[in-house]
Amino acid sequence: MHHGNENTAPLAPGIGIPWLGLGTWKIPESLAPDLIREAVRVGWRHFDCACDYGNESAVGQGLALALADGHCRREELWITSKLWNTYHQPQHVRPACERSLRDLRLDWLDLYLLHFPISLAFVPFEVRYPPGWLSDPQAPSVGMKPIRVPLAETWGAMEELVRAGLVRRIGVCNMGTALLRDLLSYAAIRPAVLQVEMHPYLTQERLLRFCREEGIAVTAFSPFGADSYVPLGMAGRGESLLQDPVVATLAERLGRTPAQILLRWAVQRGTIAIPKTQRPARLRENLAIFDFSLDDEQMHSLSALNRNRRFNDPGEFCEKAFHTFFPIFD
Repeated sequence: MHHGNENTAPLAPGIGIPWLGLGTWKIPESLAPDLIREAVRVGWRHFDCACDYGNESAVGQGLALALADGHCRREELWITSKLWNTYHQPQHVRPACERSLRDLRLDWLDLYLLHFPISLAFVPFEVRYPPGWLSDPQAPSVGMKPIRVPLAETWGAMEELVRAGLVRRIGVCNMGTALLRDLLSYAAIRPAVLQVEMHPYLTQERLLRFCREEGIAVTAFSPFGADSYVPLGMAGRGESLLQDPVVATLAERLGRTPAQILLRWAVQRGTIAIPKTQRPARLRENLAIFDFSLDDEQMHSLSALNRNRRFNDPGEFCEKAFHTFFPIFD
């Protein structure tokens, strides 16, 4: 199955998703094709994509190159994409999915996620793609344009994608237990995965336990915490988990890198982690977490760092960046 590549991340039980995936948010289009190709070569099999990242066609190029290289077959890859906020009305769901498939050069997705429980006014592909958060960036008073779409309608249209064979599984992102309970009350096809921000500063123990009890796999985005957010002004320099003394001490003691410690913690608590890197050297390093483990005390010392610090919070960034107050986690 793995063509002898001992570095391939093992599969999580249940749905067979690799425990580690490469996040593609903020990977520049110019770097993506070579980086993705190299990632597959060194053992990455799971790639986390989204319409909103604006680089799916470059990622698709990389996937096509990797498959042509013969490092693995399409069946051995796990490719996730996400439905953007402007496509929540049922009639826009399939065209949005088909656009991602075309850009990624794929016949099907392993997983299609609702990116945010935030419905915004439709923006046609030819006007702007990806459409981003603003209905009209040129307007004098720029803001988001929320519309009312029941989650049940969007989910129903996502279920149709499964029936049509365009996607194997569907799931959601950025939701808490209340919205998940509501969704589970009517979903004909249950969400296979919940993707949320999780790291030792935001451990979300109750949400994780709830998902475990409901049989929903959990994907942890931003497993390194602040690093993606410092350049965006959404985190302070001093908030980096990679520099946290507890993490650093543990890394030194175990002869590992801070990144490896954080990824090992994520996987050991039963979450799928999707670190992002632009550096080919880091690709191997981030995969190399399956030949050691943390003991209970070490796991606890990392979980004890929790301070409920959420870096990716629409309640914060929508107001700062898009002049619209839009809390969803409160």
